[in-house]
Amino acid sequence: MRAWAPSVSLGLVVLVLGVVELLNTDPIVDRAYDRGLAVLVLATAVAVGLARRAPAAALALSGGIGLVQYTTDNQIMLIEVAFFVVVFAAARWGHVVTVVAAALAVPLAAALAVHLAITQEYVPLLSNDDIRTLLDTAERVGNSSARAGITVFLVLVLASPWLLGVAFRFGDRARASRISQVRAEDSAAVAVQQTEQAREIARLRDEQARLARDVHDVVGHSLAVILAQAESAQYLPDDDPDRLKQTMATIAGSARSSLQDVRQVLSAPDAPTVTRPLDTLVDGVRAGGHEVVVRELGTARPLPPELEVTAYRVLQEMLTNAVKHGRREEPVFVERHWPDDSLSDELRIEVRNSASSAVGERGSGLDGMRQRLAAVGGRLDVRRREEPDTTTFTVTAWIPLVPR
Repeated sequence: MRAWAPSVSLGLVVLVLGVVELLNTDPIVDRAYDRGLAVLVLATAVAVGLARRAPAAALALSGGIGLVQYTTDNQIMLIEVAFFVVVFAAARWGHVVTVVAAALAVPLAAALAVHLAITQEYVPLLSNDDIRTLLDTAERVGNSSARAGITVFLVLVLASPWLLGVAFRFGDRARASRISQVRAEDSAAVAVQQTEQAREIARLRDEQARLARDVHDVVGHSLAVILAQAESAQYLPDDDPDRLKQTMATIAGSARSSLQDVRQVLSAPDAPTVTRPLDTLVDGVRAGGHEVVVRELGTARPLPPELEVTAYRVLQEMLTNAVKHGRREEPVFVERHWPDDSLSDELRIEVRNSASSAVGERGSGLDGMRQRLAAVGGRLDVRRREEPDTTTFTVTAWIPLVPR
């Protein structure tokens, strides 16, 4: 009802104006004629009331009213005024078919009006003086020329509301297009903002995971080495204080080195960690009483900082697992294979040790190594071989010599 209220109100206004026009018209004795005029006024008000919400029905009803006016003597000025409203509404709010029908109705209505002007001395929308002027002109220049001139004039008059409606129609579309464009731009901006936020969250999570891996590698390795060194001190003879002092010094050195690495990781998480030679890791494990057999093949070469950190942390985690889960009486085998030909561009690090059969092949340490290697284009392989009284674990890492 709220959507129909403006149209219904305009229809009621037209109805009131029609009644006023009927009351000001000279009385006609024929009651059927009066009833016909009243019906035309009511139909015209209905057509105007439907113009906004149902322009096709309003145009059809207005056309029927025009035909009745053309075929009878019922002439009401209000009908022509209402035709303007209906044509405007059809051009602005109607379907494309309705817009075309309204455009075709304009010249047809003009032709009918011209015929009325020539045959019945009646021209809609013109005063009596204008009618007389048109008729005088028709007598001077001939009926055909007068009819053409009047037709062109009425087409221009009747086409003006249609053109105005089309102009408003395209104006509405342009505004709707601008609004849609603004909304699309706002949506795109929100999407970009959400994408940036998601990327920032992902970056922070990756940084958090990387920081956790670094702390895990540093602290886990140091604690494993310190624990092994402390346990080895229990087996020292009581009459050898020098070896005990040496063991305690080794423990203190391992703890100091671990603390330095942790401080560096926490203070500059984005910067590559300054590492020591890979052999220092082997020395620390040996100091804890574990036998480590090192074999290096090929010619060693310097690595870029990022790859050097990766190789150091991976070997560190490998030795940590060997110390934590390996058998103390069995040696740990470490092999570093540097490529000597152009067929391979990877450094292969392998650690093999005997461990308890209860040790699994997954864990935070192994997952951390896989993620660290994947970040630089490397890979990790973990294999186990069951034997009667032990299980042999072989962990192999391939590290590219150039970051990928």
